[in-house]
Amino acid sequence: MINWDNPQKRRDRLYIIAEILDIAKEGTLKTQIMYRANLSFTQLNEYLDLLVNMKLVGLQESGEKIIYKTTPKGLQYLQNYKEIIELLKNNNDNGKPNIKGGPTIYWVKKTP
Repeated sequence: MINWDNPQKRRDRLYIIAEILDIAKEGTLKTQIMYRANLSFTQLNEYLDLLVNMKLVGLQESGEKIIYKTTPKGLQYLQNYKEIIELLKNNNDNGKPNIKGGPTIYWVKKTP
């Protein structure tokens, strides 16, 4: 799990994406991501659809189970996210990021 300082009471979408990618680095099941990232089933499915479509997370079949694993592109996202957080920390006197309501990410559900 991400261990960076996050002074916000509410997590923004970019933070949640980073958290999911961090959890899935070694490959994990959907339910493990849901519990470790503290997301509802609906939220989890929306994020995973987005991350798979953006090729930040890949799917691997293991018997009857589907394993979600962060792709190299997802690892790059994590690295960039961490660097941005560090830059923001370095620009404050208190050492914490000064982020108020991060950028909003929109996605559209595909209809069959």
